[in-house]
Amino acid sequence: MELAYYSDYAVRLVNTEQPERGSDSLTSVEAVRELFGPAQQAARRATDSDVTRLRAVRARLRAVFEAAAAGDEILAVDLLNALMMEFPVSPQISGHEYRDEDGRPNWHMHIADQAANATAGFTATACMGLAFHLTELGVDRLGICEAAPCRHVYLDTSTNRSRRYCSDRCATRANVAAYRARKRLESERSARTGRTADATQESSAGTDR
Repeated sequence: MELAYYSDYAVRLVNTEQPERGSDSLTSVEAVRELFGPAQQAARRATDSDVTRLRAVRARLRAVFEAAAAGDEILAVDLLNALMMEFPVSPQISGHEYRDEDGRPNWHMHIADQAANATAGFTATACMGLAFHLTELGVDRLGICEAAPCRHVYLDTSTNRSRRYCSDRCATRANVAAYRARKRLESERSARTGRTADATQESSAGTDR
């Protein structure tokens, strides 16, 4: 079961919205189908109703990431468990897609697609993947981008748990902003120091006279 891959379902869904920017790309059946990626068979069942359903799921998944980012592990787990209770998975053994050197099936666990609708199938898969990521790597591996105003979520797979941004683009933007802020602060300090020195000199000159 490619659970590491399945966890990305949750990230893709949550990141269809940028709350701070007021943008939302989950507005059509086509957008729903794009979320499934190569899982075209499941995507074909998507209807207009799945747009509304997935938006509701998206808000609940974002709450999981927000709780994790805030350090509230219990809340993050409770929220994710509630979703998994509502959208359970049906695992099955599969091997028809992969063969070893002798031509025998490479048996592996797979999530069976027996959901009532596209939203249920997508959500069950996303939550199972996210649960695997959380339990195997830790709740603190679920993050929210620190490059304002971006609020994209991400899964931290770095070796030293150091990831803070959703992408290299946001990391670069944040570093540039921090650099400019430091330079601005240095300039302000230099200006204040210069004014203080001038005032001291003027005061000394007045005293000498």
